[in-house]
Amino acid sequence: MYHPMTSDELSMLKQLLPEGQVLTGDEISSDYYHDELSGTEAKPEALVFVLSTEETSRVMRFAYERNIPVTTRGSGTGLVGAAVAVHGGILLCTSKMNHILELDEDNLTVTVQPGVLLMELAAYTEEHGYLYPPDPGEKTATIGGNISTNAGGMRAVRYGVTRDYVRGLTVVLANGEIITLGGKVVKNSSGYSLLNLMIGSEGTLGIITEAILKLLPLPSKSISLLIPFPSMDEALDTVPFLVRSGTNPTAIEYMSKDVILYAQDYLSKKFPDTSHDAYLLLTYDGQSLEEVEKNYDAACRLAIEHGAVDAYFVDTDERKKPVWSARGAFLEAIKASTDEMDECDVVVPRRRIADFIKYTHQLAKELDIRIPSFGHAGDGNLHVYMCRDGLDEAAWKDKLSICFEKMYAKAGEFGGQVSGEHGIGFAKRPYLAERLGPVQIDLMRGIKAAFDPKGLLNPDKIFKLDDKKTVC
Repeated sequence: MYHPMTSDELSMLKQLLPEGQVLTGDEISSDYYHDELSGTEAKPEALVFVLSTEETSRVMRFAYERNIPVTTRGSGTGLVGAAVAVHGGILLCTSKMNHILELDEDNLTVTVQPGVLLMELAAYTEEHGYLYPPDPGEKTATIGGNISTNAGGMRAVRYGVTRDYVRGLTVVLANGEIITLGGKVVKNSSGYSLLNLMIGSEGTLGIITEAILKLLPLPSKSISLLIPFPSMDEALDTVPFLVRSGTNPTAIEYMSKDVILYAQDYLSKKFPDTSHDAYLLLTYDGQSLEEVEKNYDAACRLAIEHGAVDAYFVDTDERKKPVWSARGAFLEAIKASTDEMDECDVVVPRRRIADFIKYTHQLAKELDIRIPSFGHAGDGNLHVYMCRDGLDEAAWKDKLSICFEKMYAKAGEFGGQVSGEHGIGFAKRPYLAERLGPVQIDLMRGIKAAFDPKGLLNPDKIFKLDDKKTVC
């Protein structure tokens, strides 16, 4: 167990930083007790807003000397409890470290602080003629949070995930030491890749205070296709053919009619078509209209051959807005349709997507529970939601537990993993442990111990710390 912070420690912490950057007790809003979805809730003893790497280092040296746990938080949009201070201590918020520091056009990189929002970075780079490809649905997430979960998003099928665009990081370790990992170089075979260990580590190995990100030239042309299918099977069975067709789609998103209707109600905006059971939303981009036309024309023909009813071009701002705003609102729309929900963020091989979605439908019938879904069909990352819909607490917890156990087991059977992009945090630890087994979890514990020997950084996230190493 971690000891509660004393009044003297709280006073000393307040003296480390300028006035207003350290909040305690009733000064801390309940918004900081939880994240967006996971149901994990705990009150930190101190909420600290840092403005620089040096301030972060100062706070960590203080915490390390006194064995105080520290949980890092960005904008709080996480879904698995990773940014919740489950052991109290310090909740270190980097949301005010929100500056874009440098655009290096010679090296095609941008250097940012971790609190920069994804939508801010996207707007900035596009304004200068560049593309930062990672495109998760939650645009108000911070870049630090995206790096900490290795977020993917809608363009991952063509461009890859966050890991593919992180060139360098400045990191504060548990003892306050500042290290620089990677840099602006394109190639690096210099020892173990500590940079890649940091990406996806959910704040358990170090605190990211600066990131150098790779950019691409902004495509001059981009067109989306909304393709309706009579059934979910036909839509998802078409995905592997699109991926290997050579048309090189930027995004392949799957959406069902029920989820589209939730978004339509939530936004009070009509979707272009709601008369079919399932849809694929494809995007093609390139540097010439001829290149884009050639690819989307081939994709249309292929989709029709595999059962598509039609293909609607989404090629103007007027057409794009209702389609992509609906896609961006799916999570909030499902959330608004029920009194409580939880998410299963699995990833499976593309050829098993249809099988997995069918299984969720079967499970919904067996348990008499609503389980809507959508996802990144191009890379097999599915977002599946269990909706409470008025169930009493005992029935809800029971059905939720059964759903998670069965769905993660089925994902494993199909060769998949527990999380495609939202991470493990606190809520999904048991399922990761079951999926990976003791050998891999012990290896992770060993890595954690090397970076954070006292177990102070975001403790008991991803896996439970060895009790023998927990600070008392």
